[in-house]
Amino acid sequence: MVTLVSDGPQEICCRVCGAHEIYCCGSHVRILEEGVTALTEPLVKSCPLHEILHGTKKVDAKTVQNSVGKKIQDFGFCCRDRCFDPDPQVAYGASEMMNVWLERGFIDCAVVVCEGAGTVLTSNGKLVQGIGARLTGIIKTSPILGTIEHVEHCGGVVLDKTVARIDQVAGVKRAFSLGFKHIAVSIAGFQARAINGIRNFEKSSKADVLVFSVCNTRVSKADVKHVAKADVVCASASTILRKEIGPNALLQVGVTIPVYALTQRGKDLVLAYLSVFKDKLVAFRTTQLPYEVRGKGPKLKSS
Repeated sequence: MVTLVSDGPQEICCRVCGAHEIYCCGSHVRILEEGVTALTEPLVKSCPLHEILHGTKKVDAKTVQNSVGKKIQDFGFCCRDRCFDPDPQVAYGASEMMNVWLERGFIDCAVVVCEGAGTVLTSNGKLVQGIGARLTGIIKTSPILGTIEHVEHCGGVVLDKTVARIDQVAGVKRAFSLGFKHIAVSIAGFQARAINGIRNFEKSSKADVLVFSVCNTRVSKADVKHVAKADVVCASASTILRKEIGPNALLQVGVTIPVYALTQRGKDLVLAYLSVFKDKLVAFRTTQLPYEVRGKGPKLKSS
């Protein structure tokens, strides 16, 4: 039982189902019914996005545990009665973009990861956003019946309901076998090698797969060659990706947490998303990327 005290006098209790492991701010976090534990110190010491979402300037193991606990309390993360709120949470998130791409017919299926379900296939954009709105990198998860039932009720397909397996390559193959031809898939940075398997399948099957690389705070130099094969890359808090991937981008959106389009297909779809983006935007030509503003963006403990 994760027990937290709200701003008011009422105590709020949410029961976690099963065992789950995630990355948050580069910290390896374990979530059990008994509580939330940061197994490693976060790599990030401060992050403007984390401050906006959770109200804390300094990031340490305690603030990571508190932010994950708050997500359990407020939204049922890793719980039977999980919230699937389809409202956009960030400007240039993978789920926000995939939602629009599905609704506008640019893709016909998204392959994503949901705690309590594992790899999920769906053509329902609102389900994609409901899953990904407040998600961070899922390392492994356990089946949660309520979550699986909600996914299926919304037209989603769970790759493996028995163990909630996370396998994005198998998810893409399953989507193709179900008749989907234009697929977008999210790949976390710590699983970047899976991009090779997807590209190999894409060639052999003549499928059209857009790879969106996400949750990249912990990527290593060895991962860069795999991430470079994605169509769209969220840099997260990674200085490596800003240095190694940013210069190869055809388009960048965002400065605090930049997102890079590396292929023409990726650029076209990011621009399609921007065409329906409701906030005001500024665009300008440049001869060099990434575009950075001093003092913006996350700060790593090593910097």
